[in-house]
Amino acid sequence: MRMTQFVFRTLREEHTDTDLGSRQLMLRAGLVRQVAAGIFAYLPIGQRIKRRIEALIRQEMDAIGGQEVAMPVVHPAELWRQCGRWDRSGDDLVRFKDRNGRDMCLGMAHEEVVTDLVAQFIESYRQLPRMLYHIQTNFRDEPQPRSGLIRLRESTMKDGYSFHTTSDDLDTYYSSIYQAYFNIFRQCGVDIIAVSGGYDMKGDTTAHAFMALAPDGGDTVILCDRCDYRAKGQLATSRKPDPPKDSALCLEEIETPGTTTIGSLVKFLDIAASQTAKAVFFMADVAQSDGASEQRFIFAVVRGDMVLNETKLSNAINAHRLKPATDDEIRGIGSAPGFGSPFGVSGPGILVVVDDLIPRSPNLVAGANKTDYHIMNVNYGRDYTADVVADITVVEDGDSCPSCASPLRTVRGIEVGNVFKLGTEYSETMGATFLDEKNQSNPMIMGSYGIGIDRLIATVIEHHHDKHGIKWPLSVAPFQIALVRLDGGDDEVIRAADEAYERLKHGGLEVLYDDRDERAGVKFNDADLIGIPLRLTVGDRGLKRGIIELKVRRTNEKKEIPYSGDFVEAVLKELDAEGTVILDSLKDEAIT
Repeated sequence: MRMTQFVFRTLREEHTDTDLGSRQLMLRAGLVRQVAAGIFAYLPIGQRIKRRIEALIRQEMDAIGGQEVAMPVVHPAELWRQCGRWDRSGDDLVRFKDRNGRDMCLGMAHEEVVTDLVAQFIESYRQLPRMLYHIQTNFRDEPQPRSGLIRLRESTMKDGYSFHTTSDDLDTYYSSIYQAYFNIFRQCGVDIIAVSGGYDMKGDTTAHAFMALAPDGGDTVILCDRCDYRAKGQLATSRKPDPPKDSALCLEEIETPGTTTIGSLVKFLDIAASQTAKAVFFMADVAQSDGASEQRFIFAVVRGDMVLNETKLSNAINAHRLKPATDDEIRGIGSAPGFGSPFGVSGPGILVVVDDLIPRSPNLVAGANKTDYHIMNVNYGRDYTADVVADITVVEDGDSCPSCASPLRTVRGIEVGNVFKLGTEYSETMGATFLDEKNQSNPMIMGSYGIGIDRLIATVIEHHHDKHGIKWPLSVAPFQIALVRLDGGDDEVIRAADEAYERLKHGGLEVLYDDRDERAGVKFNDADLIGIPLRLTVGDRGLKRGIIELKVRRTNEKKEIPYSGDFVEAVLKELDAEGTVILDSLKDEAIT
């Protein structure tokens, strides 16, 4: 492709409103342009990269028996209502009515559609297992899109769904797709770790998230360096400290003017934060046993030296939506903003949830449910009880590992993929059944597997760049060769560069030929910014010596190769080396 015919433009200045390095480079290198918040258009060079990654994904999915389909972006509400997600989903789900007044939505996932499809053609256990996947646009009306392609509203996803007769069969396939994901990420030149992404009621792992560690990543990962415990920050657990033993003391109400925060309270009383109980208030839509949801006031209590984890809280009460309670709602249950306590609070619609450390922590200072007052020596069990006791706190640096008690550490990362054992949640509600060997009907057991393609592109850039621009691994590069012509109007140089371009193409190589009438510095800067693996430079000084210059973008090493003879063969050898060097530097991993 000649640059004079290519639709692209690089940018010299950095965007001051970007919050991630990959977004800066994608904009400056002409890969994408933002259309609206969280919505991007791919330009030709970005689209070539996207198609490369999609091809790698298809190769791995097909190798483990996946069959590609194309499911729609627009879904009828009836499918989402069958499994209950129409009512459970919040504002992230974009809903609308068609011209006939029927409820529709933009798909932010495809479990409903694929389950309905499979239910129509799978009848017998002999037809299982099966895995269907597609690469499709998903739309989630993310309230705070940010970080370029990391947190989008409109995104391209590889979604895969498998269907099985037994849990053991799902476990076997789960291992296969787990390894296939590592193969995909390795081929893209990205180091990945798999972390626990969810648990069933028995504590068994039912999901994994694939995280690329990155200092500016939007996700938190909790690691133990001693025993390899790894989990997403929202779901991580720790071994909590044993509070000192103490006999329950008598309650005492004290005046604490202006102490609306734990920090101000401990300063006023000259005590440790671990001696206080912190109340956090929410309104939530909580799932009921019949599948409906009920709005409840959530009164959550954690120790004052700890931070509430909203994801854990939602999971503990099976909440679909969780939002902070307003001051009026807090007063409406007989409490007081800044001075709340479960002591003496009860009533219909109130759900009290305490962290599992609270029952073991004696004589805490808690709010008195009236402004400017607290109560000393509040004890769980004697003074109040909870509807739910669960681990609902954030794991932080230095907390003890739940497996080996060693200190945990937190790192930042980008979640680029995930795998889930869905079980029969969707198949039971949507009638996806099969007849077993005894001719009895059973719900299919399902797995779900996703990769965020836009996120993966951004992650590759986060892992492969320098101050000059992107350094694409050969496997996903938009072109293999950047051919730069330095002619200054010299017809002989133009002829030689044109000839080199034709010879490279004839050799089966994909070439971006910079035939623009620009200064050498502009051409070199653009080549480095775009990040094509090899750069060949044809110029007057080199031709007089019978050579052209080759630069390896990964190392910025420059070499001279003879222009006469079969210079294409020398280029192919360099490309072969580039194709293996990054793969050899990355680790592999088996499921644990």
